[in-house]
Amino acid sequence: MWKKILIKEVSTYFQSLQNRLCEMLEKEDAHTLFKEDHWAYPSGGGGQSRVLENGSIIEKAGVNFSHIIGDRLPAASTNHRPELVDNAFQALGVSIVIHPNNPFVPTAHANLRLFSAEKNGEYVWWFGGGFDLTPYYGNIEDCIYWHTMAKKACDPFGKEVYPKYKKWCDEYFYLKHRQEARGIGGLFFDDLNQNQWDFETCFAFVKSIGECFLEAYQTILYQRKNTVFNDQHKKFQRYRRGRYVEFNLLYDRGTLFGLQSNGRTESILMSLPPSVEWHYQWQPEPGSAEAALYQDFLPVREWVT
Repeated sequence: MWKKILIKEVSTYFQSLQNRLCEMLEKEDAHTLFKEDHWAYPSGGGGQSRVLENGSIIEKAGVNFSHIIGDRLPAASTNHRPELVDNAFQALGVSIVIHPNNPFVPTAHANLRLFSAEKNGEYVWWFGGGFDLTPYYGNIEDCIYWHTMAKKACDPFGKEVYPKYKKWCDEYFYLKHRQEARGIGGLFFDDLNQNQWDFETCFAFVKSIGECFLEAYQTILYQRKNTVFNDQHKKFQRYRRGRYVEFNLLYDRGTLFGLQSNGRTESILMSLPPSVEWHYQWQPEPGSAEAALYQDFLPVREWVT
């Protein structure tokens, strides 16, 4: 009974976060509304996908909620728990990706999830997730603020939490084949369970991350959405979006989990940007704003102390 009650509470929070994020983005865009569709998972559960496209401020945003029930955990979820392969599971999550139209507004991503697996009549649970920011034209103010909010989310749970999950994020959102970061990072955690805190504390931490993400991104979006840009800025944005596609298709655990669990392809791939460019051996002009992204923002650094 306890498992059902806790899963219901997590589900309620994830759907609340989905609703409030969509309301915020519709308010900031003030032009286009989200389209919503409900879907069912073959072995149980399902979800609701919401996508906003071709807005005045948001070029594409996806805010998805899912709660699926399966008979066999896919490999992407059992790398660190091989003893749970072939066991029944439930997976709940909210996944957010925002691709703004304006190149001076960063792309943002967040994901919060709970897994519960059954083994020999006992239930094992763990949380995962985090958030990260992918600027195209770096802004020192935004980077410091973003990481200040990440630290704010973590500090009530211990001073060691932010440095630990900030480092994990820097290492996770890294394109090994390019030898460069996807963006300026944020927080990333996985396999958060009773070995760290009890369920209530883990859940409180997840909620703290969700609330700080909502506040942080709304602030940055509001401040930068009316910045004047030109075709050159858009071209560079499309080029850098290629890195986003490469990471999601090659490394992202959420994408791999969704595909391996026979999830809904349209929802899984909603994270991909609407327009992308690749150019052979392209390099930014020395001293340009585009070069500054590689020199001053993508290398790992401490944004707050």
